[in-house]
Amino acid sequence: MGILSRFKDIMKVNVNAILDKVEDPEKTIDDYMRNLSSDLGKVRAETASVLADERRAKRAWDECRAEIKKLQHYASKSVEAGNEEEARKFLERKALQAQKLEQLQASYDLASANAAGMKQMHDKLMSDMGQLEARRAELKGKMAVAKAQQALNSMSSQGSVFEAMEEKVNRAYDEAMAIAELRAGTKDNLDDLFAQYEKSMNAEDELAAIKEKINNKES
Repeated sequence: MGILSRFKDIMKVNVNAILDKVEDPEKTIDDYMRNLSSDLGKVRAETASVLADERRAKRAWDECRAEIKKLQHYASKSVEAGNEEEARKFLERKALQAQKLEQLQASYDLASANAAGMKQMHDKLMSDMGQLEARRAELKGKMAVAKAQQALNSMSSQGSVFEAMEEKVNRAYDEAMAIAELRAGTKDNLDDLFAQYEKSMNAEDELAAIKEKINNKES
């Protein structure tokens, strides 16, 4: 009977259990959403017909019960009037209506069950869609957090690179300054040596001058 033939399959589905087992829950959610939307559309399309069947079955059942009650009343009146033959006819018609009532009762029970089933499927499909929407939102939230963390990790990695570059530059600068200081120190030492040499040369000159002066006096 259309979508009702899938009642058991729809009712036994556990959305969260299925999503927990799949490798790509986001794709599975999209697929299930399409299937659920299709099933929900079928449920809504057939619900009006099923409810109409239930109303017709209920009306036929109510009319049969009313007819039985009426025939019982007529039979009682006929007995009171002393017309047993007529009363017997009313009771025979009542018996036929009683048999009919059993059939109408079965039809009404089936129509009621179908209507209840449609409502249960409608509620189940709506619940499943709500769960899927919640899981989809949860996945999107986790994805957003993951992307944000990746961005932070990337920034941290770039920061590490910049720190390494800065350290390298600082190390090269320190080495350059050390070499410059060494060179500056060497120049100062050379200057000192030249100054000392010049001083020593001046002392020799003075000593030579003194000797020459003494020699001149002696001669």
